[in-house]
Amino acid sequence: MLSLLQRYFQQCELVNSEQLKRGLPNTPLKLLAVSKTRPATDVARLYKAGQRDFGENYLQDALLKQRLLAHLDISWHFIGPIQSNKTRDIARHFSWVHSVDRFKIAKRLSDQRPAGLPALNVCLQVNVDEEETKSGFSLGELPEVIESILNLPNIRLRGLMAIPKADKPLAEQRASFKKLAMEKDTLNQQFDLQLDTLSMGMSGDLQAAIAEGSTMVRVGTAIFGERIK
Repeated sequence: MLSLLQRYFQQCELVNSEQLKRGLPNTPLKLLAVSKTRPATDVARLYKAGQRDFGENYLQDALLKQRLLAHLDISWHFIGPIQSNKTRDIARHFSWVHSVDRFKIAKRLSDQRPAGLPALNVCLQVNVDEEETKSGFSLGELPEVIESILNLPNIRLRGLMAIPKADKPLAEQRASFKKLAMEKDTLNQQFDLQLDTLSMGMSGDLQAAIAEGSTMVRVGTAIFGERIK
């Protein structure tokens, strides 16, 4: 059985090899280690190995880890569903939020971001496969919501995030990610923006996401092993 560090370096190598395979050696691509349910000691071990960006789904679990690891310059990313009563702590304690799926949430994050902190980096969650059970904006809703979000003073709109249907063939995975990448380019042109982030790709569809231009892949199980209940 591979150790935590062995799995981590294996994923780093996979990401690098996929970039080279697709002829994308200069594409900025960040590996986000999704540390939900894992102890602070695991996060500290990966930090020592060079990892700086960690993703969390569960707020209280994340806040505990942040207190224990406050001496480390970790960039914390919130990637889980956001309830209105959680926005204050998310706005105070994270550098990135990937899962903004309603304008109301974006406004609360902006209103509650402490004055001494830089603008909160935000990605809009897109329901790219139009699944009834999944949250997120439709592609058609994005222009209108972006017009409103650009007026919020304390968040910085960085890009789009999606979680396509699971267990699709590679070609269908790529088609979903391609739609998101094309939408980012369209929005940049329409609003004269510089959106630079496509948060797409996880352990099961990482290769397809990289092939279609992902700039941030969110990898949990392949690094940390099966989730702790």
